[in-house]
Amino acid sequence: MPKKLAWGIISTGRIAHTFAKGLAESKTGKLVAIGSRTQAAAQAFGEEFGAPHRHGSYEDLLADPEVEAVYIATPHPMHAEWAIKAAEASKHILCEKPLALNYPQAMAIVQAARRHDVFLMEAFMYRCHPQIAKLVELIREKAIGDVCLIQATFSFRSGFDPKGRLFSNALGGGGILDVGCYCTSIARLVAGAALGRDCAEPLEVKGVAHVGETRVDEYAVAVMRFPGDILAYVATGARLSQENVVRISGTEGSIFLGSPWFGGPEGEIVVHRQGEKEPRVVNARCSTGLYALEADAVAENLERRQARPPAMTWEDTLGNMRTLDRWRESIGLLYDEEKPEAVRPVSNRPVAVRKGSKMEYGRIAGLDKPVSRLVMGVDNQGGMPHAAAIFDEAFELGCNCFDTAYIYGGGMCERLLGQWIRNRGLRDQVVIFDKGAHTPHCTPEHLKSQLMESLERLQVDYVDILMAHRDDPAVPVGEFIVAFNELKQAGYARAFGGSNWTIERIEAGNEYAKAKGLTGFSAVSNNLSLARMVVPVWAGSMASSDPESRAWFTRTQMPLMAWSSQARGFFVVGDPNNRSDRSLVTSWYSDDNFERLGRARKLAQDKGVPPINIALAYVLCQPFPTFALIGPRTLEEMGIAFGGLEVELTPEELLWLNLEAWALDGSHDF
Repeated sequence: MPKKLAWGIISTGRIAHTFAKGLAESKTGKLVAIGSRTQAAAQAFGEEFGAPHRHGSYEDLLADPEVEAVYIATPHPMHAEWAIKAAEASKHILCEKPLALNYPQAMAIVQAARRHDVFLMEAFMYRCHPQIAKLVELIREKAIGDVCLIQATFSFRSGFDPKGRLFSNALGGGGILDVGCYCTSIARLVAGAALGRDCAEPLEVKGVAHVGETRVDEYAVAVMRFPGDILAYVATGARLSQENVVRISGTEGSIFLGSPWFGGPEGEIVVHRQGEKEPRVVNARCSTGLYALEADAVAENLERRQARPPAMTWEDTLGNMRTLDRWRESIGLLYDEEKPEAVRPVSNRPVAVRKGSKMEYGRIAGLDKPVSRLVMGVDNQGGMPHAAAIFDEAFELGCNCFDTAYIYGGGMCERLLGQWIRNRGLRDQVVIFDKGAHTPHCTPEHLKSQLMESLERLQVDYVDILMAHRDDPAVPVGEFIVAFNELKQAGYARAFGGSNWTIERIEAGNEYAKAKGLTGFSAVSNNLSLARMVVPVWAGSMASSDPESRAWFTRTQMPLMAWSSQARGFFVVGDPNNRSDRSLVTSWYSDDNFERLGRARKLAQDKGVPPINIALAYVLCQPFPTFALIGPRTLEEMGIAFGGLEVELTPEELLWLNLEAWALDGSHDF
């Protein structure tokens, strides 16, 4: 018999007892340890279920060398902290649903599992029952034609306890997170099967709810629209009993699941076909309990690090968490710990640069801090939980420079960055790179007035680097230089420069500064990337990727903070046959850029890295100081992007990649 997987359980509540009973029935697992907040509770649980190791803390359980996998059974808000710590302890993870309080936390958990190479699955036990695999099969073979409408309900009436986990805002209470997550998950599964995918993401989510006195949803409904105009209606509640069933209506009939969440030994699916007098009953019989099936799914997929569909994959979990966030947003439900001033690190510990960080740092005149060669753009954040998860990870990877601007998000981006810096107490450790005076307000006067507002939004006394976001050649360059120096002398900025300025104007500005005994530009922020910007991404934007510009930066050693350093995803999704992104096509699609993409792919294959890492290394390996601005929207994207720090390109490879000094026939290989 193969060795059984050794399990530890974190927490000793009701669901922990349920899982322990199921684990005893599993074919592949055994309980070896329990972790509780008190030794007495651990002792009692261990006695009941025969766990030989009984730990009076969760930390001690994770430190137990005999534990190979952990089941996390804490309340929702604690899932993220202990899942991340479990990954760091090299334990495989089965985490009770929902995986986290929100999508950003779930994203951080998945990234931790990826980084530490451990198995992770969200514990939707119903997905492991053969009934659900049979349901997917029926949908894919069009047993009811094309799916049109999905109806799913999971709701119950519980006694009201304002301090209990179901009703406490602090414990992530409410029906949506507790059992509404089942409904969204099956709707996304069925819609995905109908579309030939493992799962599908709704195009629209609209909800209504009764929010009670403890500020959580007591009962709620949502409607969703998926691609192909597949609609879904889902209902949930913790204070209202409803009929907990799933109905799926198609063009040629309907499917009914009377016990969708618990399956039962028969796993009964009722199929009604138009024109047939009697329904067909399809059985997916199973004598094994749901929680035993769940434990076995973990053991059987350890090498893959994820379960196979229809059990919850990482993509499925992240999509479901996004849907739940949208449902809660639609009804105005925000948990207290999601408020901007309260968002803590997902790991629940102070952020710090990780040991072994590969970050490189450079210097910019006027600053007394080193500046990370990768600069985190802050214009892709939709709220504080997401921004904090992204910024925390960037900082822990060694990034200390954050790029923002007065116009980004109508001021929201500056507010998010400033609140994050304040929450983390990092002002002295980070470099704020801010921009103002964008067209049509590109004047020295607006540069000053906008900076004052930016400082208020950022909740700081100064920015480290201030740049004019655009240039207006009609304004004498000396007026900008004087304005910059006044702000610097007043202590509002340490260094300054121009974004989207020509070399001629930069030179003129610095000549004026020298003649007047003033400080000149310390850095420039124009586009630089391996791909040539065919058409400006935005009106008034400028690139410095041409040989003449690069020669000037090499001669002057002026630092260049390169925006769109990876050509806005061209080296990930660039394809002559994919023209879905109009901006990408307009600004980056050209024969010479596709030649560069081909060469980047070849070099990437030789070096064992993604092509996007070659594109980033091209920017970082120039013979002048460069800082690459990046804007990953997910932690996975960030992890991939930071891999470019480990790629070294020779001067010959730089020339070959950029089609310079070699013929286009590809005869010169590296």
